[in-house]
Amino acid sequence: MGRRRCRVDRADAGGALPEAIAALSRTLPAGPSPEIFRRAKFDLPEAAPALWRLLFCLLSQLRTDGASVSLVPEAQARWVKSALRSQGYPRRGLAQLPEDGSRGSRELLLALSWLLARGPLLELLLAQTHVWLGDEMLVCECKALASPSLPAARVEADGCVDVRYLQWLMGKLRFRWRKLMASQQEQCSLLGKIHSYTRGCHSDHRLGHLSVTETELLRDPEAGRQLLRRLQSENARLEAALEWRCRELVFWQWMDTVLGACPPESSWPTFLPRIPERGADELELVAGELQALQEELQAAAEARRAAWVSRVGGLGPEWSAAQQAAQEAVGQELAALRQACERGGGRAQPHGPHRLSALSHS
Repeated sequence: MGRRRCRVDRADAGGALPEAIAALSRTLPAGPSPEIFRRAKFDLPEAAPALWRLLFCLLSQLRTDGASVSLVPEAQARWVKSALRSQGYPRRGLAQLPEDGSRGSRELLLALSWLLARGPLLELLLAQTHVWLGDEMLVCECKALASPSLPAARVEADGCVDVRYLQWLMGKLRFRWRKLMASQQEQCSLLGKIHSYTRGCHSDHRLGHLSVTETELLRDPEAGRQLLRRLQSENARLEAALEWRCRELVFWQWMDTVLGACPPESSWPTFLPRIPERGADELELVAGELQALQEELQAAAEARRAAWVSRVGGLGPEWSAAQQAAQEAVGQELAALRQACERGGGRAQPHGPHRLSALSHS
């Protein structure tokens, strides 16, 4: 899945794989045991409920409109399917899984590895659970709402729009913005009082004062013990994340074997809709509109291409020579690829390092 492979000795890989999976489990929130990953490789049904819960926990923390944890398992499975589909998950086998968690653990393991490979998942999770000890302030820098005059309205609607309703919405937005600014000013004032009252109490002379969290520790010792436990938990997750980064190549090689054990996905069945005779004229009208839109899009693309060529044309003959050389190289590569396909009688076989993100085998 977009990870660079390296040669690892089989004996070392056999011993490093459980440690890599264990480090990943400790990094993830409510991560399952390495035994769940092993059972998921063989598509055992008892591993499916834990992976459904893990995917729901991960996706609900990453999305701003995260679902409630109080959902029943069937509703959580439906939400996970919808969230993965909205993010572009390519495999269709996930949508066909039952929502009762009775099977599909291997497909869920592939979905988890896809999330890990497509972006900085662990970094985002660690940033969300970071324990802040200092004082930070979110400052609103909106300038459009600070103006007393209404901005020029851009309304693109079919019907008429009530101007009074727009003025009411704008006034409501400006009122909430002023309320937000007032609350931030009050928070800054309280922080300033705490900093001034605790000036000279901090061991770090560069700070010179205590933060809100440190001041609360002086008032409530039990809060200090809770903070210590949170810091210890965060340190453990950070150590597990570092260990995972050192061993993740073994995990991705193992995921290649998991993907190889999956049966190839068949293509979607083709359903030819029945077109009634009275709808033939409407179909021709839609086809004409589609052709017109395609021509308009092509004209706009040609205009932009011409503008780009005229813009970069002033860079001199060196740019033109480099562009021509690149076009010739691309043409040679395409010609060689066509010849290889004609000699092989089909598509060329993949070679070299391959990506697990190509989740469907042909």
